Amino acid sequence: MGAERITRRAAISSATGLAGLALSGAAFGQGAGARRVIIDTDPGVDDAFALLLAMRSPELKIEGITPVAGNVPLELSLPNALRMVEIAGRTDIPVAVGAKTPLQRRLITATYAHGENGLGGAVFPAAKVKPIADPASVFIRQIVRKYPGQVTLIMLGPQTNLATALASDPDLARMIKSVVMMGGSLSGGNVTPSAEFNIYVDPEAARIVFQSGIPITMVGLDVTRKTALTDAHVKVLEAANTRVSMAAAKIARNDIDLNRKAGNQSGPNMHDSLALASFLDPTLLKWKQYYVDVETTGELTAGETLGYRPNEAGLRGSAPTLAGTKTSTMLRDKFVPNANVAIDVDSARFFNLLIGRLATKA
Repeated sequence: MGAERITRRAAISSATGLAGLALSGAAFGQGAGARRVIIDTDPGVDDAFALLLAMRSPELKIEGITPVAGNVPLELSLPNALRMVEIAGRTDIPVAVGAKTPLQRRLITATYAHGENGLGGAVFPAAKVKPIADPASVFIRQIVRKYPGQVTLIMLGPQTNLATALASDPDLARMIKSVVMMGGSLSGGNVTPSAEFNIYVDPEAARIVFQSGIPITMVGLDVTRKTALTDAHVKVLEAANTRVSMAAAKIARNDIDLNRKAGNQSGPNMHDSLALASFLDPTLLKWKQYYVDVETTGELTAGETLGYRPNEAGLRGSAPTLAGTKTSTMLRDKFVPNANVAIDVDSARFFNLLIGRLATKA
């Protein structure tokens, strides 16, 4: 990518210049006409970057953060979220404790990619701020009902918290403005040949969300694989020398080293940061409408996201079994999309936004 070849001086100038334009006339906390969001997350290296980006984006009115078990157990994702809130100076944002386990499965984590503490091994002091009393699913319901039709859920981990809220409140789905998720793939998985990690961890929850009728934006591996963080990006963050930029650089440096020790020549990929950025600026990506469903019963394919295209005559499933009562292969006789799926990304523009905002002085 072009961002890897720019000089240090040019990178700093470009990044800070872009961020200055984006943030002029508004405080980091909230700008005029900011859009209401709840960020559901399992920090996680790329989650931490996404949270810091969100809290440096005046376009967002962050109603709350709802950690969930995923990349690491909840015992780590919760304090990591609280640490990011303190680092960004946004202790006004409520943090609600989410689900410790998937709906029906044992928890599988990704400490192999995010380090044992979820932040690539980067160590920060324990947060002083505490989570609120209400659990995440209750908090989501409260905020959505308080602002019906106004709240977007930005889902950066397994979908367990939202699925739990939807299951407990049948009217909730029609009150949610939209869901933006980092999850899924139409081009193969990263934890199995077919499944992306967030969907793999809790496929039953993901299926509830995809079939809820909520407008969904899916930012999956098809595009996030093109967002490898590099040493050049870290140098820009270090040169900015702010509390946020240095925390991000510390996490990035540790995780890049972790990736290299594991034999990876690039990465980590900024999966969740791209999903967050897609909400800030959808023009960073190219999109296509699909009907997306989630495989939940396959022994080898659970968590796979299947995208049905508009030119297919109906939606066909597997052949009926001899033991079952079903006789047709058709799931639906008409194509109706349920997701706007990212199919390509301008990685250089994405990193200008991400690194630019994290490197800008408040």
